[in-house]
Amino acid sequence: QVQLVESGGGLVQAGGSLKLSCAASGRTFDSYVMAWFRLTPGKEREFVAAITRYGGNPVYADSVKGRFTISSDDAENTVYLLMNTLKPEDTAVYYCALRFYSSDIYNDESRWAYWGQGTQVTVSS
Repeated sequence: QVQLVESGGGLVQAGGSLKLSCAASGRTFDSYVMAWFRLTPGKEREFVAAITRYGGNPVYADSVKGRFTISSDDAENTVYLLMNTLKPEDTAVYYCALRFYSSDIYNDESRWAYWGQGTQVTVSS
């Protein structure tokens, strides 16, 4: 079994920055892909970014490209999401997700086997 624990959410003014962390634990990790999604009330959960362990290959949603950066500490099984130039529309609960196979499809929730509990990010205008 895999556990994912997010941290780093909070309240920030528009234009500010936050850095989220997600630590994975619970089993021996080989190759995996970790991602960030976000959920806003009334909307479907939205893919934000993903990165492959040992391979990098960051992928971003168009809505965050150029503002958000995903990175990882492979030795610590931790992925980060640095969010710059935050906008009120970035307000959401942010979730990390993990799967053990590669795919070009990132925005389908059913393709991610493990999820964290979520961390709230609120951007005030």
